[in-house]
Amino acid sequence: MPEFTLSVNGSSYTIDADGATPLLFVLMDDLQLNGPKFGCGLSQCGACTVLLNSTGQDLPIRSCVRTLASIPAGAQITTIEGLGTPEKPHPIQRAFIEEQAAQCAFCISGIMLHGKAYIDQHPNATQEEILRSLDGPPRLLCRCYTHVRMVRALLRYAQEVRP
Repeated sequence: MPEFTLSVNGSSYTIDADGATPLLFVLMDDLQLNGPKFGCGLSQCGACTVLLNSTGQDLPIRSCVRTLASIPAGAQITTIEGLGTPEKPHPIQRAFIEEQAAQCAFCISGIMLHGKAYIDQHPNATQEEILRSLDGPPRLLCRCYTHVRMVRALLRYAQEVRP
């Protein structure tokens, strides 16, 4: 099998995997990361979302269908584990904690990373614009219906990063 070098959460890893292997399985199985989840496996729910940065801007991608061979060389991948630490959480993680915006936490990684990328690009986003971004395409699904608190957390983060 070919070897791939991936930069994940600021560290470089050499992975021995088939080029058609979904990134999600490498993150979960080889790197033991628990943030991205296998949900639908069809890129429809968003539980597997990670950030891919190959152009200087974070782009949320669905890692359950993104194959290793299609990841640009030198791209940086960020999972929820790469945002902050329990001692020093990233501002978006702090906002989710303060708004108590997690219940089962299955979708939280996808919604948090997608929301971060969207708000970083649109710091003056309104509640309606944030809701539209979560609605897709591609759509992000929450099974336990904590959307109201998540949207409040995203608005709190937007207020913090607003110029």
